[in-house]
Amino acid sequence: MSKELIDAIIEMREEDAVAITQKLLDDGADSLAVLDACREAMGIIGKRFETGESFIPELILAGEILGQISAIIKPRMQQAGESKKLGKIVLGTVQGDIHDIAKDIVGFMLDINGFEVTDLGVDVPPARFVEAVKQTGAKIVGLSGFLTLAFDPMKYTVQALRDAGLSDVKVMIGGGQIDEQIRQYTGADAYGKDAMAAVALAKSWS
Repeated sequence: MSKELIDAIIEMREEDAVAITQKLLDDGADSLAVLDACREAMGIIGKRFETGESFIPELILAGEILGQISAIIKPRMQQAGESKKLGKIVLGTVQGDIHDIAKDIVGFMLDINGFEVTDLGVDVPPARFVEAVKQTGAKIVGLSGFLTLAFDPMKYTVQALRDAGLSDVKVMIGGGQIDEQIRQYTGADAYGKDAMAAVALAKSWS
């Protein structure tokens, strides 16, 4: 049945994916097993995107499907006490950039892997990240940016966190153009090439 769910997500059959999720849970499937199937499907979609077999519209639709599945699963996980939080993370697309597909997928994956995520949305100024970290007590910040113009706002945000005395907060960055050179330029602690890399980083810091 989980293979059916993976296939439904990969083939962008939204209604089927939601129906299969509901049936799996109603039949007593473990919430985490269902989420593992979602993770596997997103990994396949991500690889297809990298190789040019899938495009932005597919990523958007996959994100919407994940959102619906998440809405079904989260209440059950909370009731079952399965959602022990590993830590708090503040996430957002930096000032000047309004791309949110990758950020949303990262947020979803962090959430289902046990993190309490505060998503600030897109076009977020450095001061807002600082404010959110102080409000939530988060020890990890994720900065997303798809365009090259996001590099400077990322750098300014890292500096703003340091200037605010939040030097113990770990900062990860990610996005289409991000690599080790950009990580060094921005002063971030690490960069993640995809959502699972972000999850691995967050777990290593928790």
